[in-house]
Amino acid sequence: MNDIRRTILWVVFGFSMVLLWDQWQIHNGNKATFFPKPTVAAPASTGAVSDPALPNPNAAATPPVTASSAGASSPTSAAAQVPGVVAPAAAPAALISRERIEVSTDVLKLSFDTEGGSLVHTEFLKFGDLSDSKKSFVLLDESRTRVYVAQTGLIGGPFASHKTPLKFSGERAMKEGQNELVLRFESDDVGGLKLIKTYTLTRGSYALSVKHEVQNTGSAPASPQLYVQLVRDGNKPDGESSFYSTFTGPAVYTDAKKFQKIEFTDIEKNKAEFEKTTQQGYVAMVQHYFAAAWLLPPDTARENFARKVDNNLYAVGMITPLAEIAPGQSKSVSATFFAGPQEENMLESLAPGLELVKDYGWLTLLAKPLYWLLDKLFGFIQNWGWSIVALVVLLKLAFYWLNAKAYSSMAKMKAINPRIMEMRERLKDNPQQMQQEMMRIYREEKVNPMGGCFPIMVQIPVFIALYWVLLSSVEMRNAPWVGWIHDLSAPDPYFILPVVMTLSTMLQTALNPAPPDPMQAKMMWIMPLVFSVMFFFFPSGLVLYWITNNILSIAQQWVINTRMGVPPQFNLPKFN
Repeated sequence: MNDIRRTILWVVFGFSMVLLWDQWQIHNGNKATFFPKPTVAAPASTGAVSDPALPNPNAAATPPVTASSAGASSPTSAAAQVPGVVAPAAAPAALISRERIEVSTDVLKLSFDTEGGSLVHTEFLKFGDLSDSKKSFVLLDESRTRVYVAQTGLIGGPFASHKTPLKFSGERAMKEGQNELVLRFESDDVGGLKLIKTYTLTRGSYALSVKHEVQNTGSAPASPQLYVQLVRDGNKPDGESSFYSTFTGPAVYTDAKKFQKIEFTDIEKNKAEFEKTTQQGYVAMVQHYFAAAWLLPPDTARENFARKVDNNLYAVGMITPLAEIAPGQSKSVSATFFAGPQEENMLESLAPGLELVKDYGWLTLLAKPLYWLLDKLFGFIQNWGWSIVALVVLLKLAFYWLNAKAYSSMAKMKAINPRIMEMRERLKDNPQQMQQEMMRIYREEKVNPMGGCFPIMVQIPVFIALYWVLLSSVEMRNAPWVGWIHDLSAPDPYFILPVVMTLSTMLQTALNPAPPDPMQAKMMWIMPLVFSVMFFFFPSGLVLYWITNNILSIAQQWVINTRMGVPPQFNLPKFN
């Protein structure tokens, strides 16, 4: 049974190594070794967003989207590919003065394109770039190597889209003492309708209020639909680790099906599954630490969509109908656009379920209370590193009795280990009798071989959830601990913590009963060394959590062994 327990642990470890290797291969642009996926094409060489592919007004699941300029058709020909749609009227080229409008608040630096009034660049002034902390972190961007933009417009006729030239008015910087900044983008008459977009930026906020006012300047009623969308290339964010992977891609949230992640490859194969029609929720693009999302007011009918645009560009968005607008009348729809860090408290205040863009995976129910407790500890301690240490201490106290049972079982196994070893040597040529004799010894000594395994297995989901909390929390970025640790989200620059973790893991292995099988005994020593290699590249906050857990486990195991009259003994490996 002792062998079975170690076999289970080896299976878990081996499968973890397989997954890590696959993610490493994918991250470095290679095909996955064990779980291959279709290769996603690289972005177009220009990376620029140009002609729209306009949707059928009667099929809201296929919205207007952007296409890369390489090989893209003109607006007219692109629109002609979709039945029942007329391309929007374009101003003569000589009259179009396309401009980038740069705007700044106390936390954001933004760039808007007067073509469609789209948001094409966002910098977070309080967050440094991963590769150069002196530069601000950039989320949305439109350049030769990267496409990630937020767009809105009208469909249902030849109306203003995200390709229509708009006139800008408003201030470009938030002044001292000013709490709001209002930006206005206005179209000419297009198809009998005029579109006015008004962005309102608030001091200290990563959320923008976006009002879309539609005025009927024509002579006939019109029933347009408003679309909001995010368009992004399918590449992983810069600086992503090769040794662990987080979700990057679109997401849809609805009341009925909650948070629904959508893989780029599923969109490409038309296999994306999410709720299409709803009156609540949001659409988002998610990546490690940061997210962008469009939110419509509650109880607003909308259809969600996700589709491939062109050559490694993907769109996710919503379409909502406007009621019929009579000549001389106007209708307006308000929306909220968020682009910022995944800070749970802030996200929860913006919309129900928005905090789920901070992806904990299937352990969300455990991870959310763990983050809540970590946040409360930080409120007292004011240091994220010591807050991690304090949280692990509290968890070890909560599981003290479970651990005590596990270590007591291990101590008993250690006490009878000499008898087991002698018996195995004596009956090595008779496996059946050896197994019967082993079970007899366990019954006589009242030892349960699985007694040390079950209590630990119960705790594994909690500590995995804590792992995801620390890996996903943007608060760890640029957060110092002590001395040389200036960023808990980055690896230890001097590898001191990984070395300490390796030593503590090996010490813990030495205190455990030696496996009767010599080969297993050798492998149980190799495993900590192999496992520790990954931690040299893990965020220092994660390594700190593991070290704290190891040290507390060693201390408890030492105390229990001593109380049970089984002096701590170091079972050193024999490789001869």
